[in-house]
Amino acid sequence: MTNSGIFKLAIASGKGGTGKTLLSTNLADYLARKQAVLLADLDVEEPNDALFFHAENKVITPQYKMIPDWQSDRCTLCGDCTRQCKFHAVIRLGEFITVFNELCHSCYACSDLCPEQALPMKPYRMGETRHQILNGLQLIESRLDVGQEQAVPLIHATQKYICELESKPAIQILDCPPGTSCPVVAAVDGADLVLLVTEPTPFGLNDLKLAVETMRQIDKAFAVVINRQGMGDDAVENWCKSENITVAARIPYDRQLAEQYAAAKLAWCDNTALEEALEELALFIQQKQVQYA
Repeated sequence: MTNSGIFKLAIASGKGGTGKTLLSTNLADYLARKQAVLLADLDVEEPNDALFFHAENKVITPQYKMIPDWQSDRCTLCGDCTRQCKFHAVIRLGEFITVFNELCHSCYACSDLCPEQALPMKPYRMGETRHQILNGLQLIESRLDVGQEQAVPLIHATQKYICELESKPAIQILDCPPGTSCPVVAAVDGADLVLLVTEPTPFGLNDLKLAVETMRQIDKAFAVVINRQGMGDDAVENWCKSENITVAARIPYDRQLAEQYAAAKLAWCDNTALEEALEELALFIQQKQVQYA
C-alpha cells in the first residue's frame, strides 16, 4: 500500500476471455456500495468497462506522447541519432532523417544527445482518457486512437492522470490488458496486489502458468480467482495447491451470468453465487489492506 493509504488492486489474466472485465466491473460496483472506489480500464486497445455503467458527466482528456521532430536546417547528418535509437525509429535516408512515430518509445535519447539539437520533442496525440463520476465510483477509461500501435505510453499517461486526481479513493481497481506482454507489465506497475483470473480448462491452466511466471519475475504479490468453476476439471486447483498459490475466490459457471454479461449488465445483485464470491473476495482484499498498511 502506498504512503497515502491507497490500495491498488490489479486484475489481470494470462489470456483473454477468462472473465477479467466481469470481475473488475462487478467487484467495483459491489465495493462502491460501501466505500469510494476508482475503477480504471487500462486495456486501452479495447476498453469496455464503461459499457456496464451509465453516467452522463464525462470529462474527456486528450493524451499525447512525445515524438522527435527533425529540423533539417540544424542537422549536420552526423548520424548520432540513428546510432542512439535502439528501436530503429530514427533512420537516415540519403540527405534526410526520417522518424517512424509508430516505433518511437519517447525515450528522448536521440533528442537529448543530438549535438545540434535538431530533434526537439513534440507532442503527438495517441488517444484519450474519459473520466466518469457515479455514486461512490469513479470510472476512468483510456482508449488508443485508431492506427496507434503502442499501448504502454497511454497506460503510463493514464496512471499519471490517476495520480494527479484531487480525489483519490482508498481502493483503486485496475482492469489490465490480457496476456503477459509489455502492456500487462506496465498496467500492474505500482499495484499492491494482482488478481489473476483463470478458468478450469487446459488453456486456462497453460496461460495461468505464464501469468504466474510473469508476476514472479517482476516480484508482484498475486492470488488467483477461478471463473466458471465446475465447467472443466480440477487441474487449476491442484496446480495452485502444489505451487502454494492462494485461490481468493471461485465464481461458479452460470449460463444466466454469461447472458447478463453479454448484455453489459452488472450481475451481482441478481446472482447469489457471484455475490457470495465477491463477498469472499472483499474480505480477502480487506485482510491484504491491513497486511500492507
